[in-house]
Parts: sequence; structure tokens; C-alpha cells
Amino acid sequence: MADVIPLKRRERRRRRSEGDTLCRAGRHKWEVVTDARFDVREGRLVTLLRCRRCGRERTEPR
Repeated sequence: MADVIPLKRRERRRRRSEGDTLCRAGRHKWEVVTDARFDVREGRLVTLLRCRRCGRERTEPR
């Protein structure tokens, strides 16, 4: 009988630049940060949004 050679499974390579490329093109994946913030200058609550891929933050008035 022939010798059986165990084959290793190839690991999937994750494209590292996929998220970076999308964010550089302005296609962020915004998520709401649950902390309620108060804007001192405007005197009202604002919503804090954070990009899931790159971590960039932006605010929107409520």
C-alpha cells in the first residue's frame, strides 16, 4: 500500500488594506457610541459616531 501524506489546510488570507482603502475613499462604517455627550458651545446633546474600521470619530446634532 502507498503511504498516506497528511495535507494541511490553507489559511485564508485576510486582506489588510480592504478597510483602509474604503475609509480613505470616504466610505466609513459609522456606529453610534452609546455615551451621551453635551456640546457646551451649542448647548445641546450631540451623537458621537465612530468608524468601525479606522476609528475616526464625528458628531451629529440630535
